[in-house]
Amino acid sequence: MTWQPEPSQNGSDGPASDSGSGLPDNLDQVARRSPRRGLWKVLAGTALVAGLAGLAVSALGIAHNLLPRQFTPAQRREIMAWELDKRWRSLPAGAIFPGSVSYAVPGVDLNSDSNLALRARLLTIGQTTGCDAAVTGTAAQLLSKYQCAAAMRATYVDSSGALVATLMVAVLRDTAAERAVIQQLTGAGSVSPDLVRTLRVADTPAAGFGLAQRQVTQAAGAGPYLILSTAGFADGRHRVRLSGDPYLGTEMSSLASGLVNSAERVLGKPLPPLVCPGAPGC
Repeated sequence: MTWQPEPSQNGSDGPASDSGSGLPDNLDQVARRSPRRGLWKVLAGTALVAGLAGLAVSALGIAHNLLPRQFTPAQRREIMAWELDKRWRSLPAGAIFPGSVSYAVPGVDLNSDSNLALRARLLTIGQTTGCDAAVTGTAAQLLSKYQCAAAMRATYVDSSGALVATLMVAVLRDTAAERAVIQQLTGAGSVSPDLVRTLRVADTPAAGFGLAQRQVTQAAGAGPYLILSTAGFADGRHRVRLSGDPYLGTEMSSLASGLVNSAERVLGKPLPPLVCPGAPGC
C-alpha cells in the first residue's frame, strides 16, 4: 500500500498557507499609509491647540479692554488739574461761601484748657469780577503777573456783630502760579492787611467796612486758587494797633483764618481715585 497524503483543508494539494497570522494581504500598502495618517493626526492636534491658544489670547484681550483704564502719572496729574480748575464753575456759590462758618479762638489766649468756638454769618456774596476789582496793592500786581482769570468775594459778620470780614477767592492759571503768589505774599512771615478789597453791605454791620478798616489778613492756597480774607471792626474804626488787646487781635485773626480754611477745604478737597470704567475711550 502506498501512503497518500491527506488533502489539505484549504482544498489544494500544496502545502498549507500560514493563515493564522491574521495580517492582510496588502500589508505593504498599509505600511505605506500609516505614517501619513499619523502625520495628519499630529497636524490636526497642533491646529486644535493653536486655535485654543488664539481663543484664550482673544479672551484675555477682551477682558483687558473691559478692565478699568490705567492712567499714566502724567495723565493723572493732567486730569486732577482739570478737575480742580473747574470747581469754581461747577460748585454753587453757597458751597464756596456757606451761610455759616465756624472758627475758634485758641484756649491758650484765654487762659483756658479749651478753645472758644465761634461762628460767622454770611451777609452777601458778590458778583464774580476781574481780579483787579477784588484785590489791591501787592496782590493786584502778583495776580496780574500770574494771569488771574476771575475773583469772587463774600462778606461775613461774627456772632456778636462787632467784627466783619471779606473772603476772596482768585482763580489763577495753575497750582504753580498759586504757590508762587502765596510764597511772595507770606514769605516775610506776615501778610499785609492791604490786599483784599472789602465788600460792603448796606444796612448791615459791614456797611462801613472800607479799605481803611482792614486790620488783619490771612492767606492760603488750594490748587489754582488763592484764598485771602481780611477782617476789621464793624463800627468803622480805622486800623489800630491790636497789640494793646491781645484777645481782640486773636479773635479777629481767628475769624479771618476760619473763613480762609472753610474755602480751602471745599476748593482743595482731595479727588477720588481716578477710574475709567468700561472699554478704552470711556
